[in-house]
Parts: sequence; C-alpha cells; structure tokens
Amino acid sequence: MKGLVAAMKIGELAQRSGVGIDTVRFYERQGLLPKAQRLESGYRVYAAGDVKRLRFVRRAKALGFTLPQIGDLLALSDHRDDDMATLKRVASEKLVDVESKLAELERMRAGLQALVVACPGHGALAQCPILNALSEDDA
Repeated sequence: MKGLVAAMKIGELAQRSGVGIDTVRFYERQGLLPKAQRLESGYRVYAAGDVKRLRFVRRAKALGFTLPQIGDLLALSDHRDDDMATLKRVASEKLVDVESKLAELERMRAGLQALVVACPGHGALAQCPILNALSEDDA
C-alpha cells in the first residue's frame, strides 16, 4: 500500500473527519474524495490527507455550498499558488445567494407573524384568518 501514511479504514476516517460512513462513501462516489485503495480483504483504506479533505467538504457544506460548488472549491484548493480572485468571487456569489434567502425568510416570517397575530385562536375554522389567507384566490 504505497502512499498510505497512517492508513485507516473507513470507520476511523469517518470518525476523525466528523461525517458518517455512508457520507464518506457518497462523497467518494461524487468525486469529492479520491477512490480509496483496497486491501486484499476488500476493505477501503484511506490516507491522513483524506481526513483534511472531508473536513473541508463538511465546512463548505455548512456554509451552504452545493456539492458541485464544493468540487470547484476543492479544485481551486489544489492550486494554492494561483490568485485568490476566483475563490473570492465564488464566496461572494454564495454570500449574495445567502442574503437573498435570508430576505425571503424575513418576508415569510413577517407574513406568518401577521397571520398569527390576526388569529384569535378560538372559534370556528371558517372564520380563521390563517385558513382564509391560505385559501384565497389570487385575483
């Protein structure tokens, strides 16, 4: 097993990187993690660098990046001597996307707050402002 310094099996990799075993397999199928070498027994074995890579994926996912975007980020991270402008652009685009989603969530929250305040919480459902707002025809 050349190139496998501190080789580990999938369970140890999953534990050290903070993801589940099925997630490791999934990321491997998606190309976010290189295909593991296999022992004669069929067990996958991973290198210490795979822990770092999976932690990178986990952190990028927590920031809202999609798996294809994470693949792009990983490709960029493999070229550490390149200019950081591309990476900043990608992060800036993600920030705009997150801010847009936050604005939409704020709009939803305001609408729900208004409906909850308008509803007395007792009486016939036919008079419920929440139900009526959801049932309105868009004219």
